[in-house]
Amino acid sequence: MQTELGQDAIKKLFKEALTETLRDERELLHEVFADVVEDMMLIKAIQEGQQTEEATRETIFHVLEVKE
Repeated sequence: MQTELGQDAIKKLFKEALTETLRDERELLHEVFADVVEDMMLIKAIQEGQQTEEATRETIFHVLEVKE
């Protein structure tokens, strides 16, 4: 015996399953979101770095020494 589900019933079941999964996997979702934000910030930093002048090795080490 095969039961047909209407489109509304399928949407409701999918929504409930998705909601339950997100609730149960909250930590995983947080980690994925954090990784995405980190990647976006890294891309932005790379793009900004490509538009600036290159720094010499001495300049970089001088900045690092001053911060210590």
